[in-house]
This record gives sequence, structure tokens and C-alpha cells, in this order.
Amino acid sequence: MPTITLRFPGGRYHATPWGHHVNEGLIEWPPSPWRLLRALIACGFSSQGWLEVPPVARRLIDKLAAVLPKYHLPDASAAHSRHFMPIGTLDKGREKTTLVFDTWANVGEDVLLIHWPCEIDAEETELLRTLVAALGYLGRSESWVEAEMTDELAEWNAVPCQDGEHRGPGWEQVSLMAAIPPADYGTWQKQQAEAALAPYPLPEGKKKPIAKLLKDRGKAIEPYPPDLIACLTKDTAWWKGHGWSQPPGSQRVLYWRRSDALQVGVPTRRRPVPSRPVSMMLLAITTPSGNRSALPPVTRTLPQAELFHRAIIGRLGNDQRVNCPELTGKDELGQPLHDHHKHAHTIPVDLDGDGRLDHIIIYAAMGLRDAAQRAIRTLRRTWTKGGVGDLQLALVGLGEFKDLYHLPDKFRESIEQIIGVSKDANKGTKVWESITPFVPPRFLKARGKDTLEGQVQAELASRGLPRATRVEIDQELTRSLRHFVRRRVHGGDPPKVDAGYGLRLRFDQPISGPICLGYASHFGLGLMRAVTNNASYTPDNARI
Repeated sequence: MPTITLRFPGGRYHATPWGHHVNEGLIEWPPSPWRLLRALIACGFSSQGWLEVPPVARRLIDKLAAVLPKYHLPDASAAHSRHFMPIGTLDKGREKTTLVFDTWANVGEDVLLIHWPCEIDAEETELLRTLVAALGYLGRSESWVEAEMTDELAEWNAVPCQDGEHRGPGWEQVSLMAAIPPADYGTWQKQQAEAALAPYPLPEGKKKPIAKLLKDRGKAIEPYPPDLIACLTKDTAWWKGHGWSQPPGSQRVLYWRRSDALQVGVPTRRRPVPSRPVSMMLLAITTPSGNRSALPPVTRTLPQAELFHRAIIGRLGNDQRVNCPELTGKDELGQPLHDHHKHAHTIPVDLDGDGRLDHIIIYAAMGLRDAAQRAIRTLRRTWTKGGVGDLQLALVGLGEFKDLYHLPDKFRESIEQIIGVSKDANKGTKVWESITPFVPPRFLKARGKDTLEGQVQAELASRGLPRATRVEIDQELTRSLRHFVRRRVHGGDPPKVDAGYGLRLRFDQPISGPICLGYASHFGLGLMRAVTNNASYTPDNARI
């Protein structure tokens, strides 16, 4: 059941209720279901290059139109401004003006949640996510919005009225415009079309109708669009030109909302309840065009992680000093944490195995608190060097690392390799190998603690992991990883040794992931995966 959130960067929502003049000073609150459906279709034409509504979009809109959404309305107050607008005529040498009211709901930084109680499939969900992300405004053009899909649940304080229901004191009814369910509209349209065509019967037998008759029949049924999608795409001039007093396919519905939903004056803000800490958040990466070949290759794991991390810190700080240890790895005095690498790892991953980065995992064993979650969930875009445009981001999950098992089956193998534990078998794995190259954090020495094996063992110990019984360099794996970017550009020193190794680690006891070791391990390098089938390994292919 899809739920979306709407944020208003300008702190205002501008929209006039259906059937009212702008100077009446009324506000459509909540946004009507009819307005929401038209906005989604408009995003398809403006951002997805539609020439007509595609089949998957028709299925999605029909499902959303068949039900009435529920809303969680934030605290809001009614406000307005007055303008004396010139009307382009002169009176005694001076241009005439008219008084115009501009009314809006002042919502501040709060969010509006909208929930449709219907089931949509994966293809429809992905399309809705794309359309919602492209939504730039709702209502009048100055009513800017940032929208995204969410799994968040809330107290629905604006809901459709049920027959015979009365909610009592503290509630009021408001009239909104909604779509007639597609099946009901189809039945009604068929009846109206048959009645309109009755005066223009087709000739019997094999006789062909004349052109004038066909023209008259087309003109007779023109006021009755063939389906609900056609109704939603008609503009005001069209339906007024055909004598409609409201758009065809629309209906008035009553909603219950709290009687203080729109306060006069500054609203009383409820203290927000902080989100519970989570250790993992997962974001999907897409391109505006949906072209997966335009996603960055896996060899750009490190720079993509750095760019994403910079964007998150910038959003979190808003030009102020950032105090978020789980994301920065520093305390309030700017000193590095001694947390055994429990602060955030930003790990771009290729979950579908096509060689291109399609998700970003943010994992922090110490937990991601409210401020970090808010910064991550509200980030919409990142970028890539040499790319044709921005990369779009969308939150697809959060919780504990094991919750990644709930991803679709097509990602299951990649997730189980990173976690090292299958969903059915609650145990780890003894053998691990590199997904991204291991870059030594210190200069390599021929003997002592700074040998390659010594540095790997030290990295394991610093993360509270057991000592590996064998550390091997897989030559074939090392060659396959040679094109990975290994040098940080933003905010980090270059590696002591500009070399990447494909490792295979063996342990006496099964352990679970994620495992990230070495230089830039908090930015995707040194990521390991579990090896459940050791048949491919041969001693000739490895060395210490």
C-alpha cells in the first residue's frame, strides 16, 4: 500500500478549493485526491517523456483512483497576503488596480503523509517512486514540494467520511474533489455514449455510413471521454467548452479532519518524537532517464561514496558545524572517535550483478540517530564525474543489517554474500574474499607487524573480529580489481601504498559481515563477501 511524504521547502502550501474564487481566502487542505492524480500524470509527461499514458501508468492511476487516500496533516496555520494588481486600464491618467488575496497554509518544516489503501505491484511501485521524485510543486506553482515514497506509518487525521459516521467534537467535514472509480465511470460513460448516439444510428446491412454521419457521431460522444485517464488529462477550457460545471470523471467527497487542522495565527507545534536509532539505511540509485547503463561502474566505488558522504554532511550541516559522530567519525570537539570503526560505512554496491552501482548501504554499528536519518532520507540527488546528469536517490529500507534479507529475490544472492549468513541458516562463513580491493593503510614491510598479513590481522583486531588463520592473495582476483579507483580526493590523505589486493581470508570459526578492511574502508574499499563454495579455489592461484 503506497505512502508518500510531501515536504514544503518554502514552508507554504498554496491551493484554492474547487468551486471557490481565489479572493475568498480559502485553502484546500488536505490536497484533493483529484489534484494528486493530475499531478502524477503531469510529472509523467514533463519528466518521463510520455507522448501518451503508458499501460503501467494506466494500471497505477486506475488503482489509486479506485480508493480514497488517507492523510496525516501537519500542524498548519492559515495566512495570506494582499496585493493591488494592475489590470491594464487607465483612469484619470493612473493605471487601475484590483485587490487580490494570496492565501496559503503555513506548514513550516513539517511533512504531509498521503496513504492509498490499495495494493500495487513492483513495476507500478517503481513508476510511482519515479513520478513522486519528479514532483516539483503541488497546487499553484509557488507551492514547492519535495516528495518521496516511504514506509512510514502515522496517525491518519484526515480520512474519508463513512455512511452514518459522526466523529463528534473536535472534528469537521470538508469537501474535496476525487475521481469516480474507473469501473463506475466506464459504466456511466457507456450509458451516456449510447444515449448520445441514439439520434445518429448507423445504416443497416453493408451500407457504409456517410462522412457527415460519422462526424455527427464523433461530435455527439466528444463530451464523454472514453476512460478516467482521458478525463484526468483534459484541461479547464475543454470541459467548460463542452458545458461541464466540473471535470467529467470527478465527484465531490466528504472528509473528516481535525477542527484545528488550519489554525488562525501561529500553530502550536508538537515536539517531534525522535526516530529510533538504526544501524543500516539502504538507498537505491537511478538515473532520470531510467537508463541503467548510465549508472557509475563498480570501479568508481570510492569516489561515489565520497561524493555521497559530502552531500549528506552538507545537508546535515546547512553551512553550520556538524556534530553527528556516527556520520563524521569525530566527536563534538572535532577529534577522531576511538569506536573500533563503529561509525558509518558508506558502501556503494552492485546488487543485481551488472557491473554498475545500483544501491548505497550506510552502515553504522553505533547506530544512526534522528538527525543522521533525516539527512539521509531527504537527500534526493548525488552526481558522478563525467555523468550526463545527476543521479537520483530514494530510501528503500532501514533497520538492522539483517533486514536486508527482505529485499526482492533478485538481490538475495548478493546480500547473503555481504552478510555471510543465509536467511534460513543463522550462522556465518569461514572463508571470505574481496569484492573491492584491499589497500594497505600503512607502508608495507618485508617483516614485522606491517607486512600485508600483519596489516590485515591488525585491521581485523581493530574491528573486534577474530584472527584469520590464513591470509592469501588471489592473483586472478587482484587482476580483476586493478581498475578500481584507490585514492581519496576529498578530505582524506592518499594511500601509503597505491596498490589494491584481492584477498581470501580463512577463519577457524564462522563469522558474519559486513567486513570492510584497510584504507578507505569507510568508503567502500576492502569490502569482503562470503565464499560458500570453495571448489573454485586452487593453491596455485594464491600466495601470502
